[in-house]
Amino acid sequence: MKVDNVIEDKVFDTERALYNLKNTEVKNCIFAGENDGESVLKETRNIKVVDCSFSLRYPLWHAQGYELINSDLDSNTRAPIWYSNKGLIEKCSLNGVKFLRECSNTDIVDSKINSNEFGWKCNNIQVKDSDINSEYIFLDSKNLKLDNIKFEGKYSFQYVENLVITNSFLDTKDAFWHSKNVTVKDSVIKGEYLAWFSDTLTLINCKIIGTQPLCYCKNLKLINCTMEKTDLAFEYSEVEADIKGNVESIKNPKSGTIIVDSVDKIINEDAIMKVNGKIIIRK
Repeated sequence: MKVDNVIEDKVFDTERALYNLKNTEVKNCIFAGENDGESVLKETRNIKVVDCSFSLRYPLWHAQGYELINSDLDSNTRAPIWYSNKGLIEKCSLNGVKFLRECSNTDIVDSKINSNEFGWKCNNIQVKDSDINSEYIFLDSKNLKLDNIKFEGKYSFQYVENLVITNSFLDTKDAFWHSKNVTVKDSVIKGEYLAWFSDTLTLINCKIIGTQPLCYCKNLKLINCTMEKTDLAFEYSEVEADIKGNVESIKNPKSGTIIVDSVDKIINEDAIMKVNGKIIIRK
């Protein structure tokens, strides 16, 4: 990013301290103090923030074109980036709740994120080589790519559309509920009640761990996946699945074909709708 000015080694704590800043690098600055001012970098344009620390609310709202590099945003930095566009966040520690809201065209790389309600109602977000702890991550967001992510939290990726996850470990409960057009490749998904009510979820070379996964799904596909401690799977789902190894139990698949090496129990009872999914035990 080309900039014309540099602000370096300063402390800012007043309201809108650098409001409408343009074409500037902000380096080694501290955004904290007794005045407790909000919105220190609101409505900025084409800025680069490097080696800075933040402890004030709402610092980067309505920013257009920004880089946030090697910086620390503590837990007092609530709702740090909202309504912003064209951002790069790299090698940062992000700890404020409600990080990223209604943002677009944002890349996050090599960062540590601890933020409940992260990434709501966003569009075109990429996250790579990062650790994330959150609840309701990316609620109602679209056009997302995650690669090499270690994630822990509940209620993840609900109502998302157009999401691709690769090479990741997800320790999460109630993931992908009501999601549409999601692909997960070469990943581990651990948690209860995976992907209920999802539409067009594809899992490729994945390991799935946890009770009652993949129920009430439409257009569900599993390709070369394994399942562990997965009982009561696929209830009322439209599914095409090729599963390696054993499944503890499969219950009332609505339609499609499930091919599996072995299954401890097949449950065809108490269905509240017509179910005719096929289960084929691989010989």
